[in-house]
Amino acid sequence: MSGREVLLSSGHHMPLLGLGCWQSPADEVAAAVEVALEAGYRHIDTAFLYLNEDSVGAGLHRYLEKSGTPRDKVFVVTKLPLHGMYAGGVEKFLKKSLEALKLSYVDLYLIHLPVGVKGAHDMDTMPKTQDGMIIIDCSTDLIALWKEMEHMVDKGLTKSIGVSNFSVKQIRKLCAISRIQPAVQQVELHVHFQQREMQEFCRAQNIVVTAYGPLGSPGRQVEKGMDTLPRLLDDPVVRLVAERHGVSTAQVLIRFLIQQGIVAIPKSTNPQRIKVNGEVWSFTLSEMEMAALTSLDKGESGRSFTFANFPGMSEHPEFPLPLSS
Repeated sequence: MSGREVLLSSGHHMPLLGLGCWQSPADEVAAAVEVALEAGYRHIDTAFLYLNEDSVGAGLHRYLEKSGTPRDKVFVVTKLPLHGMYAGGVEKFLKKSLEALKLSYVDLYLIHLPVGVKGAHDMDTMPKTQDGMIIIDCSTDLIALWKEMEHMVDKGLTKSIGVSNFSVKQIRKLCAISRIQPAVQQVELHVHFQQREMQEFCRAQNIVVTAYGPLGSPGRQVEKGMDTLPRLLDDPVVRLVAERHGVSTAQVLIRFLIQQGIVAIPKSTNPQRIKVNGEVWSFTLSEMEMAALTSLDKGESGRSFTFANFPGMSEHPEFPLPLSS
């Protein structure tokens, strides 16, 4: 195993650096995937809910055909959507994702959120009432869903399975009943919100943590009502560390995570930023620098993904976040 990968409990290796594809427009993400792979990335993270899997697949296949790289050299992740969390939904939506990606299997399949919703049809990904409330499905059975996730491994449709946005309590419950334990937990994680309890729990259970929003999700800064998000790229400590190494602040934020064995999936469709974000292997942060960055943790107040823009979701019995967040 190289220093650029982590070994999953499933026995497969997962690259520590990946390209996140959330909020990447379909007309841009194919090129972004291709640029990332050309720049040395070997991990692509997408989801049914992103509604861009066909474009992600197009970029992936263009690169594979052009470079002659075997399919098994690229780690592809996708996720079960919220409106697919019912009996039969796991296989149905995984096959839909595979069809869009034009793949026979993915390397990792995640339950996107432990909250089910009642979609009227397959593309009704976030159903709402007339007054804008999310139509939740309170019958969500995480144990039954996990049994179906295990069957996807048995059928060869995915190499590994895991979860996203789950609480420690929910993961503990799955570990207690699982035949195949969750290999990965994907959550918001960055210098201002380091999720130390989650990290310790996952480490003890041999579950790899993937950090989404590792740069503070700067793309959301320009959205209405998002001006209070953490500005990690401008943090004085991060800037100082970056200056000492002659690298970008984004590179420092990514290096901080991967140096701890945490997978980072920064999102971008800008070719130059994708390349720069990928250049994190030529420097190492010192113990003092790691300690300084660790001290930036703000605990729960550092969380920025609260799902507050999905009113009614917090009423679901499996909603995983503190209601005060």
